[in-house]
Formats: sequence, structure tokens, C-alpha cells
Amino acid sequence: MAGIMEERRARAADWSRSVSTFALVLFIVSALAHRFALLETVPFLWILGIVGALALAGLLLALLALVQMWEHGLLGLGAAAAGLIVALLVLTPYAISAYRLATHPQLVDISTDPVDPPALRRARDLRSPPMNPVQPPTARERARQEKAYPELTGRRYEYAPETVAAVIQGLLADRGWTVVSGPEPVAEGNALSIEAVAWSYFLGFASDVAIRVEDRANATYVEMRSASRYGRHDLGDNAKRIERFLNDLDTRMESLEAL
Repeated sequence: MAGIMEERRARAADWSRSVSTFALVLFIVSALAHRFALLETVPFLWILGIVGALALAGLLLALLALVQMWEHGLLGLGAAAAGLIVALLVLTPYAISAYRLATHPQLVDISTDPVDPPALRRARDLRSPPMNPVQPPTARERARQEKAYPELTGRRYEYAPETVAAVIQGLLADRGWTVVSGPEPVAEGNALSIEAVAWSYFLGFASDVAIRVEDRANATYVEMRSASRYGRHDLGDNAKRIERFLNDLDTRMESLEAL
């Protein structure tokens, strides 16, 4: 009797559940390992590709099992449903990334001053192939940024540069970003430069950040730059990072005025 029941079971359903579950576990373990610097970025990117392929296979196996159950009255609905749900769960971040890929310009280096962005001097020493090289934006890249993020601008404050730099350092510390340089004087002009390394919230992809605090016309101007170390598309992360940081800087500078 058990043999008959086994023969009437859609094996694709069990395979779907197993493959999808393995993809989910592999995704979680590798993501945590990369986030806590236990796994390097290039191997992690390969693992992400494998996870996506496994999740897609689990999804197709679940659909195959459902078709077999519909046509031949086979058993295994619970396993097929579990495999389908887990596969869709794993594929959700990929779908979100695909949407952001389609709705954001192909950029990896964003600045509030595209013409004269804050220098990433220390980042040049920290990067090596296959990381993206640090280089000035091309005219095409500047045009793409200005079209996609016209509201992304620097800030002007009626405070001394040292005061603004101190607030910026506090924000960097609160975010857990690693300061690698500064604040130190910039050779050209009356300005201070701060460089740091930031990470994406969950997967931990690194970006180099440069902030220029400049004393100009009896006011302090702040310009910020964020550049991804890997990939050919930042999915909008760098612009969002700059926007959130400068909005928080506005809030803290306003709180100084209230004192």
C-alpha cells in the first residue's frame, strides 16, 4: 500500500521543497557571512547567482508538480505549496533588484557636486581589481545623474566648518561607518575632507564616501560623494545614502540652532 501511495506522489513536489529550502538557507547564511565580513564580495556574488538559480528551479519544480497533480491526481500538494512559497520568498529580493535596475540610471558614483566631486583619495588605496576604479564622472554620467536626481544638492550652514565637521563625525559614528581619513585640510581651497566606508543595510555591500566641508562666502558648504566598490549599477543606493545622510545632517544642525 505504501508503495502505491509513493508511486502516486508527485516527486517534483518533494524536490521543489528541498531545493527551495536549501536556497533559502544558503541565502541567509551567505548574506550574514558577507555582512559580518566573513565572506568576500566576489564569492558572495557567485553564491547569489547560485541561490537565484536554485530558487528558480524550485519554483519551476513546484509548478510542474501542480500540473502533474492536476492532470494525474498525484499527491504532494503540501510539499509543492511549501516549495512554491519558499521559492517566491527567496526570489523576492531579486525581483526588487530587477525593478530598481530598470528604474534607476546605470551609475555607481554619485555626488552632490558632479562637476567637482569630493576627492576619494584614501579610497584609491583601499581598492584593487576587480573593484571599480576611482575616476572622475564622465559627461554622460553627469547628465544621467542630473536627470535622475535633480534634487540631490549640497548644504549651506551658518556655522564654522569645524562645528559642521564635528556633527558629521557624530552622524558617521551613529551609522557605524568606518572613518578612514579626516577631517583633514584639503590642499586646494579652504576646506576639510572626511572619508569613510559605508555598507548597505542587509547584504553589506561596501561603498566609499567622501564629504567636503568648505568655508566659502562667510558660510559652510557641505558636498558629499558615495561610490560603490563593486558592480556596474548601484540600484539607486548611493543617491539614497546621500539624501538620507544630508537630511539627518539638516536635522542635527537645526537642533543646534534651537539651543
